[in-house]
Amino acid sequence: MVTIDYVINLLRLALETTLKLTLPLLGLALVLGLIVGIFQAATSINEQTLSFVPKLFVVFVALLVIGPWMLGTITEFFNYIFAEMINITR
Repeated sequence: MVTIDYVINLLRLALETTLKLTLPLLGLALVLGLIVGIFQAATSINEQTLSFVPKLFVVFVALLVIGPWMLGTITEFFNYIFAEMINITR
């Protein structure tokens, strides 16, 4: 039987998985954006692509490096959700 606690637990697990998958990439982009912003402020260079291109490159490389872990994490989550569908239909 599906209860409110059961649904809240599934939503909590979905949110935790989402944060676990997105925070490494967002953190890298944030740190690099801060470094490039400091560089731009120090040199008075106001080129918009100067902050975009390095972030794009770093996020792409990070996806190549941690992509298999991300795929394993999301696969594990979906396997859990599909296994729990039996409990939902009861």
